[in-house]
Amino acid sequence: MYEKKLEAAARLLEVMDTLREKCPWDREQTFDSLRSNTIEECFELTDAIADGNMEGIREELGDVLLHIVFYSKMGEELGKFDFADVCNYLCDKLIYRHPHVYGDVHADNPEEVIHNWEMLKLQEKAKKARKAAGGVLSGVPRSLPAMVKAYRIGQKAASAGFDWEQKEDVWTKVREEISEVECEVAKADHNALEGEIGDLLFAVINASRLYGVDPETALDRTNKKFMARFSHIEKGAASLGKGLGEMTLDEMEALWQEAKTL
Repeated sequence: MYEKKLEAAARLLEVMDTLREKCPWDREQTFDSLRSNTIEECFELTDAIADGNMEGIREELGDVLLHIVFYSKMGEELGKFDFADVCNYLCDKLIYRHPHVYGDVHADNPEEVIHNWEMLKLQEKAKKARKAAGGVLSGVPRSLPAMVKAYRIGQKAASAGFDWEQKEDVWTKVREEISEVECEVAKADHNALEGEIGDLLFAVINASRLYGVDPETALDRTNKKFMARFSHIEKGAASLGKGLGEMTLDEMEALWQEAKTL
């Protein structure tokens, strides 16, 4: 079984070597030029996962893997690292961060695993002066989408003990932020309103974390639900020979309620 996988990996590395040497486009790529494409490929992978499309997941995983191999090849050309270094560094990190598997530490549930993982990461940072200077939150990538970043910030802060004592207490914070948003709406101060809406969203994202809900997945689910129901309104309008602009709000609401029953 492993032999087949190793052969496939070796084939991929050989193809990358050839492309880097003979293809004009591949030859001129740099870390910076591939960066935006890498982000796009990761989002395409998450779309396939959200759709439960196994064939799509396989294809998009290949595209992401291509970028990993590509960066590794460029690192090798610079004499900094190669694909083997990337794999070995990852293996060493996984073994170190799973002492409940490779050592004598006990973890009986996923929450304990995550807590141990974050504690070990903090210990690693303490050994690296550059990262230690950035503190607990320094490991959160700057380029993460804001919602994912907020979720990770909450996780990391919680791992250091900065969290609500009881998860139910988060709703007091959510209500407080709603009141502050309403106050800024009344003042008509756009800049302040933007800040308070951000605070509200951050509080709601933390609430989702505390209750074990991925906010990105939850919002994507709602987006799809809204799109399906709105599409029903459009079809209903068309069946009446009307455009959406010709529909009254009551007519659209009736179709919306109808869509909720489908």
